[in-house]
Amino acid sequence: MTGIDFNQSEQHLLSIRLSADGFSFSICHPQQKGDCFFTTYPVNVSCSMTANLKEMLASTEAFRHSYRKVNILIDTPRFTTIPFDLFEDEQLETLFYHNFSRIDNETVLCNISGKSNTVIVFGMDKHTHSLLNEHFPHARIFASVSPLVEFFAQESRTSNQKTLYANLKRNSMDVIGLDRGKLLFMNTFNCKQVSDRVYYLLYVWQQLGFSQENDHLRLAGADKCQEINQEIQKFLRNATQCSSEQDNIPFDLKTLFICE
Repeated sequence: MTGIDFNQSEQHLLSIRLSADGFSFSICHPQQKGDCFFTTYPVNVSCSMTANLKEMLASTEAFRHSYRKVNILIDTPRFTTIPFDLFEDEQLETLFYHNFSRIDNETVLCNISGKSNTVIVFGMDKHTHSLLNEHFPHARIFASVSPLVEFFAQESRTSNQKTLYANLKRNSMDVIGLDRGKLLFMNTFNCKQVSDRVYYLLYVWQQLGFSQENDHLRLAGADKCQEINQEIQKFLRNATQCSSEQDNIPFDLKTLFICE
């Protein structure tokens, strides 16, 4: 791992992203932007996430060291949002399963988004959660949409327009609607074709009553972003891409760095 001195690992941040599409992780120094390493780790789709995670933890040198902080992102469509003022810890599972059917071996967790005054409640595999707690007892676990909401809500607060944000991933798309930092909509759509993504974006746009002339669509992520931007501009006046470095780091992982 070029550039990472594991003798000084306790000065670095370790961030792990777990998705059905594959795993990835980064090691960064919080005060030295150039001191950062990122890599992907392929998953065996015939095995469970826990089995893949166990294999990655056992075979990767980076996970044998201690870090200043450990962040873990879980890419999951099983999340819901609750206004912070209405949130009660003891109602966590009740509220979550009001929107989702129960499944075996699931742990329900939550993240608080201070920028949008919202709580994101999400589920993850109980065995995966137990393995992560065993290996990284002090890790913070986030739904992958949580840093996106923080990042986009902060940007939205400085805008006079309502904004629909889309984070484009390989097989899905996170869509978040905001009005001056106030969360209006958030969902993940399982889709990969440009035509399907454009359809869902325009559908949400219409349902939220956004203006084709005055409001704004912001696209993030690397998956077919330019193609979707070109197509969507046939329907919406203000469609732009979030500034992004040309690399393969998932956008939700980037926003986690920024929101640190």
